Amino acid sequence: MSDLSIDFCGIKSPNPFWLASAPPTNTGEQIMRAFDQGWGGAVWKTIGEPVTNVYSRFAANNYEAKKITGFTNIELISDRPTEVNLKEIYEVKKRYPKHAVIASIMLNEKAKWQDMVKRCTDAGADGLELNFGCPHGMCERGMGSAIGQEPKVIKAITEWVKEVSKIPVLVKLTPNISDIAEPAKVAIRAGADGLALINTIKSISNINLDSLIGNPCVGDKFTSGGYSGAAVKPIALHMLTQLAINKETQVPFSGMGGIYNWRDAAEFIALGATSLQVCTAVMHHGYGIIQDMLKGLSDYLDSKGMQSVNELRGKALSHYSSWGNLDLNYRVVAEIDASRCVGCQQCYIACLDGGHQCIHTTKEPCQAYHGESDHAQNVRFKQQPQEHAKNPDSKVHVPFIQKEECIGCNLCSLVCPVGCIEMKEVK
Repeated sequence: MSDLSIDFCGIKSPNPFWLASAPPTNTGEQIMRAFDQGWGGAVWKTIGEPVTNVYSRFAANNYEAKKITGFTNIELISDRPTEVNLKEIYEVKKRYPKHAVIASIMLNEKAKWQDMVKRCTDAGADGLELNFGCPHGMCERGMGSAIGQEPKVIKAITEWVKEVSKIPVLVKLTPNISDIAEPAKVAIRAGADGLALINTIKSISNINLDSLIGNPCVGDKFTSGGYSGAAVKPIALHMLTQLAINKETQVPFSGMGGIYNWRDAAEFIALGATSLQVCTAVMHHGYGIIQDMLKGLSDYLDSKGMQSVNELRGKALSHYSSWGNLDLNYRVVAEIDASRCVGCQQCYIACLDGGHQCIHTTKEPCQAYHGESDHAQNVRFKQQPQEHAKNPDSKVHVPFIQKEECIGCNLCSLVCPVGCIEMKEVK
């Protein structure tokens, strides 16, 4: 069984799976239950001057039968007394000394930042995460993403914290910026030991077309919130990669944004993440998802002959390239497995209206051949291989691909509901 333990800036953890700073880490009791189920660490819900939260605070985007493909929140930092949070940090760390406990903090004055650093350190926190990313509520108060979008402020606060901190300091970056490498470089030059990314993306989830009020609604008002969940994973992976390939941002990364299963986790690690933070998936399915994550990641590493999760870190980065360096002579074409085709014609429709008109059917010619004589059409159809004619087993009309016209865009394979289309390389 592969070794899943990690060392993040000197912070040891039995595995890379940490709970992100959010409702699942609001109390010590929650975090202890999570540790009992297998989580390796937790980033405490952000501590600062206690706030007052609204009651209606979550909304979701669903897609067809899939619930919560994207998740919006307008919740702020901890609304519990600082003394209570610090007491519980002490209790959790005392009971679970081998697990990582990170204190997330957010304040607005130098003296308050430095005082909180000392108090969290005294409480036993293994590290600090500076919340420079919250995109709502706190940014209007000059904190959260208002800091993360201002390099001079990032520099100042990180330096304040490093002046007094005796434990590792992570800077949590906001994705609500044009180039995430710029604030990352500033944070590192100011002394940050590691980076956490990404925080939530500023968003409006949806509009109720009856009331014309957005969700979540607070009375007759709504506001922009932070977007998370599976929908943001591609953005998080892109931003992680931009830092992992940059020579000026070579520090340990704590990756987050849309991690729902072990495959997502492996992708983040392959792009350079050391620890992984999970929030929305836990809010959706509970702490118990960690068991499948641990087993899945371990089995994957075993299948690749890797003795440790650390061997996977950054392995995908050597294949990353700018568009200008891609091989323009590389070619793939689509191929349909007639024995598995159900005749839904989805690939034909997608290629005709949204692709490059290279998939045809025996029932009606492609728009690209309008004007062609009936005789020419019949000759062309008869020339197609027998496997692309009517499927003798299922009695469905199997589309066929004019390979000379196929530009290998992958669209047909993506829309096929049964996975019977494969993209094959052509020498």
